[in-house]
Amino acid sequence: MRYFGSVYRPPSEAYSLIIQVTYGCSHNTCAFCSMYKEKRFALRPLDEILEDFRMARQTYRHVDKVFLADGDALVRKASELYIILDTVRELFPECQRVTSYASPASIRIRTDEELRTLREKGLTMVYMGLESGCDEVLKLMRKGHPAAEIIEMGQKVRQNGIALSVTAITGLGGPDLLEQHAVDTAKAFNAMNPEYIGMLTLMVEPETPLYDWVHAGKFRLLNQSQVLEETRLLVENLDSPGSVFRMNHASNYLVLKGTLNGDRQAMLRTIDAAEHDLSRLRPESWRGL
Repeated sequence: MRYFGSVYRPPSEAYSLIIQVTYGCSHNTCAFCSMYKEKRFALRPLDEILEDFRMARQTYRHVDKVFLADGDALVRKASELYIILDTVRELFPECQRVTSYASPASIRIRTDEELRTLREKGLTMVYMGLESGCDEVLKLMRKGHPAAEIIEMGQKVRQNGIALSVTAITGLGGPDLLEQHAVDTAKAFNAMNPEYIGMLTLMVEPETPLYDWVHAGKFRLLNQSQVLEETRLLVENLDSPGSVFRMNHASNYLVLKGTLNGDRQAMLRTIDAAEHDLSRLRPESWRGL
């Protein structure tokens, strides 16, 4: 397959066939994000996309999962997305799952009928970044959407039969907004009730506004104890029945996994143990600041 620039995908898509449908991210101004900076957002020519799928069929005997890259595949015309999904079904009848990233903006332009048709044609799940449920944090980090809009678009996805995986970032509000960030983020998850919740821990990447703020002393990072405090507040306030909660990304100090039906207390006990013995945490020396 042919890739232009760096290709990013969720951890759960490690073994998926990845085909670029768009180049870059249509927003790409978040203060904490270093992804897609080497390319301008653009729609990839449809004939190239279909050709890549045909090449993949000749290369791979079995394809279980397909991920449509880059950062915002849903901005394409619905008719073109239908063609892409029809091609996947035709060439890979064994495929069980087709997924993509989605943004509040790209979901908003899709009608309910279009979303239902996308699901019928095989788009099973989208990944959306909430980052924070706190509007003050979202504004600071230049997310481009208030929490209410992100929640509304997440609900829209679920109401039309597409599964939803949502991520947020521990530490994104710094010490000053620790409590508000944790509680409001939990409330946002609760309102969307996504199939999957993923928590990352803030990593400060070079050549981002956040990197400059940290080095200028304008933004303070959480220490390990504060990360645990924020995580506890988040988990205590989560009420999203059936959601699978994962805090197992490489960025995380502490690994938590479970469903929010019955594993909350076990996760809180894990946090308790870590608070009493910080040696249980992953080291932070590799973070590079």
